[in-house]
Amino acid sequence: MNRPLTIPMLLGLTLLLGWLAPAAAQEVEASDMVRGGMQVIQMVDQGKTGELWDGATAAAKKQVGRSEFMAQISKARGPLGAPVQRTWVAVNRQVVADNNADVAGQYVSIEYETRFTNTAANRNSMRELVSFHLDRDKIWRFSGYLLR
Repeated sequence: MNRPLTIPMLLGLTLLLGWLAPAAAQEVEASDMVRGGMQVIQMVDQGKTGELWDGATAAAKKQVGRSEFMAQISKARGPLGAPVQRTWVAVNRQVVADNNADVAGQYVSIEYETRFTNTAANRNSMRELVSFHLDRDKIWRFSGYLLR
């Protein structure tokens, strides 16, 4: 059975949002998060999933190993082909209370509607969700990717 690619548990990309580092969640511009999310998705498009995992938050890395992460994304994205059209549709903010300090905190998720070259996928758009977490050091890091 194909399980959905649930990788809000993965990916902690320090790189792309370093320019948002000192910002508190309420200070973050939605447009900056949309651009950062697009950069992450473009790395997925380019097959740079290992690099994404390498920069993952500690909590994300504990959820799935590097090779499993790369395999999950490849399995989910490979059959779809290249993206044809991608549009962001929502930016959501959430505060998560958790006993695990690596998981607790502020998150911003950006949702994109995407059509791919694969005929079936091109008829019905897919949703890509990219999540960022404001870590304890006040740096926004990529924390998740979900394709549905």
